[in-house]
Amino acid sequence: MKKQIAKRIAELIVILIVLSFLTFLLMYLAPGDPAEKRLSSQGVAVTKEVLQAEQERMGLLRPFMVRYGEWFGGILHGDWGVSFKDDMPVAPKLAAGLKNTTILALASLIISLIVSVPLGIASAVKKNSILDHIVRLLSFIGNALPNFLISVLLMYFLCIQLNLFPVVASGSVQGLCLPALSLAIPMAGRFTRQIRTETMEQLEQEYVTGLRTRGVREKDILIHNVFHNASGHIFTIVALQIGTLMGGSVVIETIFRWPGIGKLVMDSINARDYPTIMGFVLIMGTIYVVINFISDVLYHVLDPRV
Repeated sequence: MKKQIAKRIAELIVILIVLSFLTFLLMYLAPGDPAEKRLSSQGVAVTKEVLQAEQERMGLLRPFMVRYGEWFGGILHGDWGVSFKDDMPVAPKLAAGLKNTTILALASLIISLIVSVPLGIASAVKKNSILDHIVRLLSFIGNALPNFLISVLLMYFLCIQLNLFPVVASGSVQGLCLPALSLAIPMAGRFTRQIRTETMEQLEQEYVTGLRTRGVREKDILIHNVFHNASGHIFTIVALQIGTLMGGSVVIETIFRWPGIGKLVMDSINARDYPTIMGFVLIMGTIYVVINFISDVLYHVLDPRV
């Protein structure tokens, strides 16, 4: 186990180094000039001399490998660079946005699990019943609807028609509800179907028949045996969904003006703020591979047969 963990950690380090290089390369090859964009946004007349001076100040004229080495070396020492947009340090901006995105992701994940776990188990236990057909239909609809459409519908009915929530989230607890629901509804649909499938597979195993013949209560079988044995697969799915949520909430944050890292990176893309974009990609990649690594380790703990 220790050798496997050490091997995986070494692989993750290599993956993150390659990811940092590819991210910097893509920003280097991206069309457009950050210096020209910055000068134009400030209302400065862009002449050849002014543009060259600004490019020199921003370090855009240095060789590619020199710029990459300085950027990556700064990352290793905790210096994520300076924003091209406003000359502010990138690290505090990313930290503030990451905090709000984490809150949104966890809130939507909790809501989806509260809904999907009991529905998935009940649907599997009552296979082919009216309840099962209703749950499967609702989960299919929830999974099929895109996030942006759900957010628009929630905004129209709950904000405009009923006036229950603010249209602009603005970081408040009340403003968190609709963005979290917009992410939770399709995720709950996916989780419900997956939990139903895993639970049905466990219910068809011979150990369940043996427990029933020995007079063990159905409730105890479900909680202590079936759900426990299915929890490894379910946990892996949930863990990977966390990484997807962290990087995939850009549209929802933009619609509701939630001050998360997704909204920050969208503004950075429009401003060609490459240091902030590269920091975002590196953070999301790190979160995804670390969560993947943790889920693999915990999957082994939950099921030592792996």
